[in-house]
Amino acid sequence: MKKIIVLTGAGISAESGLKTFRDSDGLWEGYNIEDVATPQAWNRDPELVQEFYNMRRKSVLEARPNQAHYALVELEEKYDVTIITQNIDDLHERAGSTNVVHLHGVITRSQSSINSLLTYPINGWELRFGELCELGSQLRPHVVWFGEDVPMIETAAKLCANADIFMLIGTSLAVYPAAGLINYVPDFAPKFIIDPNIPHVCETALVHKVEAKATVGVPQVVQQLINESETTATT
Repeated sequence: MKKIIVLTGAGISAESGLKTFRDSDGLWEGYNIEDVATPQAWNRDPELVQEFYNMRRKSVLEARPNQAHYALVELEEKYDVTIITQNIDDLHERAGSTNVVHLHGVITRSQSSINSLLTYPINGWELRFGELCELGSQLRPHVVWFGEDVPMIETAAKLCANADIFMLIGTSLAVYPAAGLINYVPDFAPKFIIDPNIPHVCETALVHKVEAKATVGVPQVVQQLINESETTATT
């Protein structure tokens, strides 16, 4: 089976009602990013950070996968599909995708505040103070903050380097190091870019731009790829 690597960003979750990473006013759900999404913020005001992510987690749990998420699940019938997501929600998994790599963590889990390798599922939407890891440290959201390493980036780069087909969905390619992953995709691999505002990418005959929201563009591309797979199988 051909390998399809899918890189998703905030745009695919926005249509499930989750706010995008950066709004036009430069705030993140009414907060300055520096106040809620850095190690310094956690050290300065952990209660504010915990409250912010509790509210975000509540929103994620209330959200539902959309047609774009479900369309990607259909691809698994004909292709070897791996989704690399910049999103911290679990909508891909809830839709049924079986191979998802989270670059920036996943909000439905917690982690030790002194050892990021120790992670735990969260029961419900609220992570409370006094909930400790096995080392005795306060649990924090399992989210990669600004200024922290992205531990899965090397894994993601290797996956992209072995892609037969690449899909980019709902991302502006503005956040590094994730934005650089497209550069690892082989030149021979067709690339499908799906977003209402197509980010700048190298122009080649194998770059297919679909200027549409994820719920419109992804099902179209998925159906095209399924048709191509079925045509190849009968010839």
